Amino acid sequence: MRKKEAAAAASGGEVPAARPHDAAAKRHDDWRGETLAKVRALIREADPAMIEDVKWRKPSNGMRGVPVWEHDGLICTGETYKATVKVTFARGAALEDPSCLFNASLAGGTRRAIDIHEGDRIDEAAFRALIRAAVAENKEAATRKKAPAKARTGQ
Repeated sequence: MRKKEAAAAASGGEVPAARPHDAAAKRHDDWRGETLAKVRALIREADPAMIEDVKWRKPSNGMRGVPVWEHDGLICTGETYKATVKVTFARGAALEDPSCLFNASLAGGTRRAIDIHEGDRIDEAAFRALIRAAVAENKEAATRKKAPAKARTGQ
């Protein structure tokens, strides 16, 4: 999403579809494209001000890049593999996951992921709650960064 589109979203205006994300979802004419499109819709429902982008364009991914969603920093990425659609949360380890959606990348200290396989159902309410929690975590982290050093150390 371009800056103009982000401003429209923040003001409650209509936000045009992000072309690169549309292309990413249409790249696969099967369950993976449908799943990525569903994930995108749930993210946009959870946070209409979410900024969509495509990053990391390189020859190994056909210069198509990876769909990313950002709000006060990176929230998550959406990648497609042969048997999986992987949604990786940048600060997932800091998030509560009472519905146990995270099922991959569990050993890392920062990220957590949700691997979605063909036929899997997404708990839509829990997924939207996880997106909202990730946005809140990014906002809190941004606030911590802005706090003066003395305030952070309690001096």
